[in-house]
Amino acid sequence: MTQPPGFESSDSSLVCKLHRSIYGLKQAPHTWYDKLTSTLVSFGFVHNKCDPSLLILTTAYDCVYVLIYVGDIIFTGSSVVLLQSIISKLHVVFSLKQLGDLEYFLGIEVKHLPDGSLLLCQTKYIRDLLVKAGMTKAKGISTPLQGGLKLSKYGSDYFDDPAL
Repeated sequence: MTQPPGFESSDSSLVCKLHRSIYGLKQAPHTWYDKLTSTLVSFGFVHNKCDPSLLILTTAYDCVYVLIYVGDIIFTGSSVVLLQSIISKLHVVFSLKQLGDLEYFLGIEVKHLPDGSLLLCQTKYIRDLLVKAGMTKAKGISTPLQGGLKLSKYGSDYFDDPAL
């Protein structure tokens, strides 16, 4: 270890004792998010007005999107060179692990098509829900309601298991 900036002593063998790491604190995720977003803002990114976890960098010719969810970061954009440049800059500040092409995120499957486009679907998520509800043998129908069902504003029969 070395002495932190601003706390240098003439004896270089002295260092600060770490009483508690940031990863054990309740505010660690918030602190990490603030550090990451402030770094991205310093690169020229701006927060999306509707979703603060989405940051956008727009240049004269290219656009880069960064989506942050807990410890996962998704990068996409119109320029591979610009994307690699941003990832390299982030790698200087943070220890990054690139997991390759996106395949599954927040219940959404991402399929890479031969023409370079992406297909987003929730097939796996729906299958997992059917398994959880014990409905894997259920047959699909065009409408979720039974035919001829009379609806009433006064309620209906209670569910056997309201959790499902």
